[in-house]
Amino acid sequence: MSAYGSFPGSRPRRLRTTPAMRRMVAETRLHPSDLILPAFVREGISEPVAISAMPGVVQHTRDTLRKAAVEAVEAGVAGIMLFGVPADENKDARGTAGTEPDGILQLAIRDVRAEVGDELVIMSDLCLDEYTDHGHCGVLDENGRVDNDATLERYAEMAQVQADAGVHVVGPSGMMDGQVGVIRDALDETGHEDVSILAYTAKYSSAFYGPFREAVGSSLQGDRKTYQQDPANARESLRELALDLEEGADMVMVKPAGPYLDILHRVAQAVDVPVSAYQISGEFAMIEAAAEKGWIDRDRAILESLLGIKRAGADTILTYWATEVAGWLRQER
Repeated sequence: MSAYGSFPGSRPRRLRTTPAMRRMVAETRLHPSDLILPAFVREGISEPVAISAMPGVVQHTRDTLRKAAVEAVEAGVAGIMLFGVPADENKDARGTAGTEPDGILQLAIRDVRAEVGDELVIMSDLCLDEYTDHGHCGVLDENGRVDNDATLERYAEMAQVQADAGVHVVGPSGMMDGQVGVIRDALDETGHEDVSILAYTAKYSSAFYGPFREAVGSSLQGDRKTYQQDPANARESLRELALDLEEGADMVMVKPAGPYLDILHRVAQAVDVPVSAYQISGEFAMIEAAAEKGWIDRDRAILESLLGIKRAGADTILTYWATEVAGWLRQER
């Protein structure tokens, strides 16, 4: 017998009795402003192109990208992360299309900035993989390996043209050593001190990127294990974190999100800058595929997956469901 009466004396279920009660005592909450929409814009198309492994996600035309940006603003989404998809004939070994002022990503940045101004935080993927004919995130040396320092020179050029186009935040995703510092210097030296850097601090070499390769029309030959992190390693992420912060990162990211919640939690506990997590294409595809089979409740699974990422410590989440989920959250208010 409990000293306070009949057993059990403590009944946590009292705080789960009604939806209103559960809302009141919820420890983790999602808000539309927690969400960032990744979006793809493809050169040379007149209609959006569906991505087969990502139901509901498309390669946008410039016009439909503008509409997607407006819809994101109306839903209360915080930001949009833009990925350019050049025509195959415009790819080369150095990813030249990625640094042309009129390259597809730079045009998309200008389009979105003209359409929504500062109402949406406009972010850009700063990496060469979409633009190289070999599909790697950097320049290759004579032995076919990614040349870290030669790649940094290209990243500095990319930072400048993306900033000139009007981006608010650049997201260097190539996992090159020293990339944040070089990009920060390049931005500052060209009068773009206000452009922020969202560092892809812990980006793991993951099987869950599969659908993304279709989304960006990847030409990848081989793998990226010599520069993306080994899934077996955790402490290494904290080393990368310390380096990115020292080099001037304004925000940091863990990618993928779901399989690396332990890393996300460690990073969030260690820093006083905003922390992002990217719920990547494979995470999206698994839920959509299972829901299509009728094996899970789609909407509940989406929200649960996002709550788990937020609970682990993410301040913002990049997710392909950003606009849709933001609409759900606004209806609940």
